[in-house]
Amino acid sequence: MLDLAILGILHEAPMHGYELRKQLALKIGPMRAAISYGSLYPTLRRLQSSGWITEAGESSADDEAVPPLTSRRGRVVYKITAEGKERFQELLAQTGPETYDDPGFGVHFAFFARTDADIRLRILEGRRRKVEERREGLRDVLARAAERVDAYTLELQRHGLDAAEREVRWLEELIANERSGRPPSQRATDPETSAVQPGHEEEPPGQTPRRM
Repeated sequence: MLDLAILGILHEAPMHGYELRKQLALKIGPMRAAISYGSLYPTLRRLQSSGWITEAGESSADDEAVPPLTSRRGRVVYKITAEGKERFQELLAQTGPETYDDPGFGVHFAFFARTDADIRLRILEGRRRKVEERREGLRDVLARAAERVDAYTLELQRHGLDAAEREVRWLEELIANERSGRPPSQRATDPETSAVQPGHEEEPPGQTPRRM
């Protein structure tokens, strides 16, 4: 999924490795984009050797977006090639089981604006089936274990069930919108209350919300 994320971001604009890592966190969420330079740069080299990206030079020494002590490879500017754009479209069109799991779904969802409607619908329906299976499993565990586990373990299971039920409702809304040709609902936000409150960080799609 890292290939899809990198190609998708470079499809929007060339950028150096440091900025690319920041955009990965912004695009697909900090939990999924906790990517070290040790994993990012080998992937970039592999994409280069495949002909899907290329180096476009180095950012200038006075580029304020790059920390002063960043290594040379952190300043190399990467851009996607024509072959890379074709590969990106191939990855977007995948609808296998890996696109229903948490990491795969989150990355694909981040690029839904560039994905064909029928592919979006198939991934959403597959994700719904996946979460429904998780929900039913949690219900079964709760029904059988209510008298055999301590209160904290039981509360954790209830938390997981609540999260699964919320995600199923969210997915059903998205699926209904896709079938009617509408974009996702625009939720009104209050500038004074829209900021994320401490202990209530927003999670990317597919990430189980946390409770304090």
